Amino acid sequence: MSTDPTAPAQGSGRRGEPPPGRARIVVLGSANMDLAAYTRVAPARGETVTGEAFRTVAGGKGANQAIAAARAGGAVRFVGAVGDDDFGPRLRAALDGAGVDTGPLRTVPGPSGIAHIVVDGEGHNAIVVVPGANGTVTGLADGDEEVIASAGALLLQLELPLAGVVAGARAARRHGVRTVLTPAPAQPLPDELLAATDLLVPNEHEAAALSGCSDPRAAARALLDAVPEVVVTLGAAGCLYATRGREPLAVPALPAKAVDTTAAGDTFVGALAVALGEGRPVRDALAWATAASALSVEREGASSSMPSRARIDERAAPGAHAAGRPGMPPPR
Repeated sequence: MSTDPTAPAQGSGRRGEPPPGRARIVVLGSANMDLAAYTRVAPARGETVTGEAFRTVAGGKGANQAIAAARAGGAVRFVGAVGDDDFGPRLRAALDGAGVDTGPLRTVPGPSGIAHIVVDGEGHNAIVVVPGANGTVTGLADGDEEVIASAGALLLQLELPLAGVVAGARAARRHGVRTVLTPAPAQPLPDELLAATDLLVPNEHEAAALSGCSDPRAAARALLDAVPEVVVTLGAAGCLYATRGREPLAVPALPAKAVDTTAAGDTFVGALAVALGEGRPVRDALAWATAASALSVEREGASSSMPSRARIDERAAPGAHAAGRPGMPPPR
């Protein structure tokens, strides 16, 4: 995949359809059932408030990125685990329904992962994750390495045990597969994981925590000591791409009216992986992923908010942006 912002893009096919060579993506990650409560004002510690709505929606950072990439036109396979409870089949069905290949997704005894989410009237959220079956993915199962080897890119996050994430990254490195790591939830990263990471995609808070630098440009430059490419997502300021030997590239946000920011960052990563897998120049790929993220914050839910390829194309088209509305690309 080209990392040159000026490189020519490959053919993208007709609007709403993937190009002839679909981006081949494997996601090794979490699958959670999101239990989302919507309220005008989020409760403070010790406080009880009355909610306005409640929904159960398939989520988890891994499943979110898989669904986002599939809806954006990628050929996506998912490696992970769900439980043998009521949520397990529902999570599998949600991935299947989005066009994700769940052949490598295993079912284990016990509960599936869940995420308890509170969304306030401004679209901001607070989340508690209980890993459940995701906590059993401490390494690769039989056949997982072959699945990873078949991909053009492996997407990783940190909602699985770190040992499982490292095992996936090592397998990708052995087979020359590009590794894209979302370092969330934020935690210290072992050198062996960073050494096997090609593209790191933190938000500005995660970038600061990992680098010790509060300024996003300084943080991106510092992170380049460990990985060859970094994209820092900056909320309403857009995103910042950095690679060794070049000046950082800033891509502005697109206008959006935020309803729910849950999984906006996962939408961004999934769409970005598809765009890069199709050989688009980095600047174009980032702009397209930002359009996908802007669309996702305008709807409630995690996987339920993720746009189709046709909608991303429409929002990313020149002149398609509504004027005077605040930009809200991926915040987390």
